[in-house]
Amino acid sequence: MNKETIQFVKCPTCQKDVEWSDKSIYRPFCSKRCQLIDLGEWANEEHRIADKEISEQDLWSEDDLSDYVGKH
Repeated sequence: MNKETIQFVKCPTCQKDVEWSDKSIYRPFCSKRCQLIDLGEWANEEHRIADKEISEQDLWSEDDLSDYVGKH
C-alpha cells in the first residue's frame, strides 16, 4: 500500500500551515476570512501581477501628446 505524502502550504494571508488536499476547501487559504482579505487587497489594487517596468516615455509618445494638445 502506498501512503500519500501530505503536503502543506502557507496561507498567503496569515502564513498558517494549510493541508493541500480536498479537505481544505479554501486552499491555499486557511479560511474564508483569509480568502476574502486577499480578494479585497486585489480589488483595492494592493496586489499586482509583475510586468516589465514602464517608464514615462513608454506611457506617452510624441503622437499621443500632439493629439492631446491639438484637441484641447
